[in-house]
Amino acid sequence: MPKIFATADEFKRDYRTMLMAEVGKDIDDAKNAERYRALAKLIASRANRQFAESDSENGRSDKKKVYYFSLEFLMGPLLDNYLLNYGVRDIVEQGLAEMGIELDDLLAEEGDPGLGNGGLGRLAACFLDSMAAEGILGFGNGMRYRYGLFKQEIRDGRQVEVTDNWLAKGYPWETRHPESRVHVRFGGDVVRHGNEDGTFSFSVEGGDLIEAIPYDVPIIGYNGKTVNRLRLWSAEPASADFDLDAFNAGDYAKANKFRTDAEAISEILYPNDAGEHGRILRLKQEYLFVAAGIASILRTFKNDYGTSSWDRFPDLVAIHTNDTHPAMCGAELMRLLMDEEGLDWDTAWDIVTRSVSYTNHTVLPEALEKWPIDTFRRLLPRVYMIIDEINRRFMESFPRDVDNWQDKLRNTAILWDGQVRMANLSVICSHSVNGVAQLHTEILKRDTLHDFYELTPEKFNNKTNGISPRRFLGNANPSLSRLITSKIGDGWLKDASELKRLESYIDDNEFLDALTASKRENKVRLAEYVKKTCGVELDVDSIFDVQVKRFHAYKRQLLNIFKVMHIYNRMLADPSYKPHKTSFIFSGKAASAYTFAKEVIRLINSVADVINNDERVNEYIKVAFIPNFAVSNAQLIYPATEISEQISTAGKEASGTSNMKLMMNGAITLGTLDGANIEIAELAGLENEKIFGLKESEVEALRHGNYFAWDVYNADRDGVGRCVDELVDGTFARLSGNFESIQAELMNNNDYDFVLADFASYVQAWEELTEVYDDQRTWQRMALMNIANSGHFSSDRTIREYRDEIWKA
Repeated sequence: MPKIFATADEFKRDYRTMLMAEVGKDIDDAKNAERYRALAKLIASRANRQFAESDSENGRSDKKKVYYFSLEFLMGPLLDNYLLNYGVRDIVEQGLAEMGIELDDLLAEEGDPGLGNGGLGRLAACFLDSMAAEGILGFGNGMRYRYGLFKQEIRDGRQVEVTDNWLAKGYPWETRHPESRVHVRFGGDVVRHGNEDGTFSFSVEGGDLIEAIPYDVPIIGYNGKTVNRLRLWSAEPASADFDLDAFNAGDYAKANKFRTDAEAISEILYPNDAGEHGRILRLKQEYLFVAAGIASILRTFKNDYGTSSWDRFPDLVAIHTNDTHPAMCGAELMRLLMDEEGLDWDTAWDIVTRSVSYTNHTVLPEALEKWPIDTFRRLLPRVYMIIDEINRRFMESFPRDVDNWQDKLRNTAILWDGQVRMANLSVICSHSVNGVAQLHTEILKRDTLHDFYELTPEKFNNKTNGISPRRFLGNANPSLSRLITSKIGDGWLKDASELKRLESYIDDNEFLDALTASKRENKVRLAEYVKKTCGVELDVDSIFDVQVKRFHAYKRQLLNIFKVMHIYNRMLADPSYKPHKTSFIFSGKAASAYTFAKEVIRLINSVADVINNDERVNEYIKVAFIPNFAVSNAQLIYPATEISEQISTAGKEASGTSNMKLMMNGAITLGTLDGANIEIAELAGLENEKIFGLKESEVEALRHGNYFAWDVYNADRDGVGRCVDELVDGTFARLSGNFESIQAELMNNNDYDFVLADFASYVQAWEELTEVYDDQRTWQRMALMNIANSGHFSSDRTIREYRDEIWKA
């Protein structure tokens, strides 16, 4: 396919035209923010035109379309990625330079869209990238949040959530399509209608009608051959309800109440559901993007194939649900097929169960989404009626000739104990259920979804997660990318398995030294960012030891900071003890209502405040917490990392993807045998990682055995016991007080995540790994083996497996 700009001169001509049309200024008069917007609009316009040209042709073909439903799409900045994918980055950089503009200055103007938070959303974004790269007709379906989750600031060591007004300056990649709006109804009454043939049909009358307005973002595949689309839904009132009397009386809030209530649905990601109003808002959010997405799919299908081709629907459409947030896809598809298209139950159910598939992202039963039946039925009466019937038929067909069938039926029912169990709904409506790492899938089959697995083992499969090598190596790490390409060519951008060829340089000292030079360049870049954002000066000759991910008890950031506290204690107790110079770097957000996780963030910042201001130790150790973790600063962090902290309680992390991103950038995993760490160690070799701690089977044995946290505490009063004491003895209290709640959660809950149990093994593993660092040649070889074997974790590989084994696309 020819490039969208053949030469720098052609680019400059088109760019000047777009700049004038977009901001009404010549190149010399425009500010960098305006120049960025015009450049993004230029690339987006080419992509949108390409999509429109191919969409008509694809609509007439029998090529299967995949619709990926996810409440999060953590896209990150798009411009640099799309210039790389279109193969015009050099042309654009040259053309801008000839106009006196640095491309990097324009790239710096792009913020992170507030469309996601953690690994779930970043996985979805990587999958969109890979579907386009692989030529799959893959369309994302999500929510257009006005404010996203929140912007994280650190004040007095505490996480403070402030509004992330990411749309304040507009979003040049999106196109609003009001002509494709979908009406979504909440509440109301179900009305039964008798038909002439003796059957019944149903409709919902009354309630509140909301308009879901789609905004489309182009997804450009590598080499620019395929452009797909991410469709994001925004909630607006369906009518111009405006109380003029209230307005004239000065009650402006009442005058606009319905508009405010409607727009609240798409205001923020994960509204706090601690109260009834928050739960209702979150349920509205989940239904709106499902209902709008399914309606849009049926509209497209009927336009392409007519209304007499429903039997072909599963062969032409795949609907994939990323976690349980889109669990209503099956029930909503049933509603539309029966109530709008007139299909009978059995025909509609056959279509649903052949079209819908489900990815599970957690082994924690308490994390599987549930909704109170009363709330659900009141808000979505017809959908609830359909779910009730799905549940009735499932229970009626449940085999009674198996042992303990009553318990198994109770575990698998959708409706039980006054709750709608969304994971069970997802499994029952799907033809495929997959985990996201080998261990995770085995735990699903053995424990979390075991009774379902016994019923339908053919449904269950594993699809180990992946990441985009184009973004997390190509865009994030230019120096390493250039080095790799200089040795093996740039084919790895399309086929990451080619990275394996780097193993032939394992004894090439010149190449190994170049790896170290690249790493140092990235460390300098990150150190400058940390100095600017945190005020902490990092020694670029120290080891960069990094843990960046969502804050949660099982991810055990507490274990990591206990290690730092222990090193500090040893240095004060024994002035002759000098650990390897290390910069301990943390980043990540805690959910706004997750008090324990927020307290761990406060502890990390309090420890940083003490250590970074103690001249007795800060020549050797420093601590930095980078606020507001996002894709943009992640692309600075991953390339600079040398130790990748992957220390979750064994059996709790479904997969992880930061471990893959860090591996691809040459970091050494210090971790438990959990999630994808297991496959990382298998691929790169155990000798090239540092594994410690309890295995998943040992965790389960201790959990059901005689483990007593206080015994560990008392047996190691100078080690982990001292760390526990320091939570309340004032050692780290000077910034914002003690940490009684962490100590209470840890000790009164009998160390549920085995922080104390794994502490000694963890500290020993860290010390042994940092000793290796002194032997730079060995460290370089370990880093190289990680890079060379990271190609397996390309999301392209993962998507090919979904395509071939689940979607049949």
